[in-house]
Amino acid sequence: MKKNNIILIGMPASGKSTFGVLLAKNIGYSFIDSDLVIQKETNKKLSEIISEVGTEGFKEVEDRINCGIEASEAVIATGGSAVYGENAMKHFKEIGTIMYIKVDENELLNRLGDLKKRGVVIKEGQTFHDLYLERTALYEKYADVTVYENSPFPKVVLPKMLKALGISTV
Repeated sequence: MKKNNIILIGMPASGKSTFGVLLAKNIGYSFIDSDLVIQKETNKKLSEIISEVGTEGFKEVEDRINCGIEASEAVIATGGSAVYGENAMKHFKEIGTIMYIKVDENELLNRLGDLKKRGVVIKEGQTFHDLYLERTALYEKYADVTVYENSPFPKVVLPKMLKALGISTV
């Protein structure tokens, strides 16, 4: 398996899926949304899995399914909680470059809305601030490259992604 994929990590609402599709189109790669892979394999919405098996159970399901993603020349947008899965992150490191899309906490809160409806993996009683700090440390640990961006506009973000990957724009 070649290391020719780009794996996007970051908080929910950081733009992994939105920018991932655009990045894939721009460089001629396919696009995989790992949340959709999980939903297809389990035949359930993420929020249903979380309500059935809890956040820890969901992390196990996510880690197992993410480990099975085999791809070549693909942009893979992961769920925000993918970084809890050590096995999956090891697998992703082996098959590609991991890009962290970093967005400020306040900007994320503006974009997110209802965390439960969105299927955000958050422990009972945990604040969004605590979750942000906990995950940021993991994103930074696994990232090969980081794109820091608070803009929701692709014309601003996409060139930064390409530059971080060392891909020249036309």
